[in-house]
Amino acid sequence: MKISKLIAVMLLPCASLALAAPAKYIITDHSTAPWMDQATAEGIWLKAPSAKFVKLYPAKKWGFLSQVEGGIDASKTCVITARTLMLPVSGKELLFKPAKSATTFGQQANASIEQCKALAASKLDEAVQALGSALVPN
Repeated sequence: MKISKLIAVMLLPCASLALAAPAKYIITDHSTAPWMDQATAEGIWLKAPSAKFVKLYPAKKWGFLSQVEGGIDASKTCVITARTLMLPVSGKELLFKPAKSATTFGQQANASIEQCKALAASKLDEAVQALGSALVPN
């Protein structure tokens, strides 16, 4: 009886490690300020990556970069380009040696600033999904 209690006490720290939150990916956003910010980009990137993805591409080895560019032209057409890159991690920094990338484009006529921001978020989400689909086979 005493041995089973001892084993339970010894296994408790291991169980807490197994339940600990997974390591956080390094995510860098280099977007045009009105259309995307770091917090919004991180929120899009961190929409529950699959367990298979995390196993294939651990956070200690890989990170991500996003870039959303564009604007509203004279005819009030919002034009957006969203690019995503998977980059290797070196220490606490990302190395610019893209392993995979995805780019999406979009436009919306007669767009307000809020509508253009929504289009930017939508296109970044689409690029992130495209990158994830290319990296994790079905």
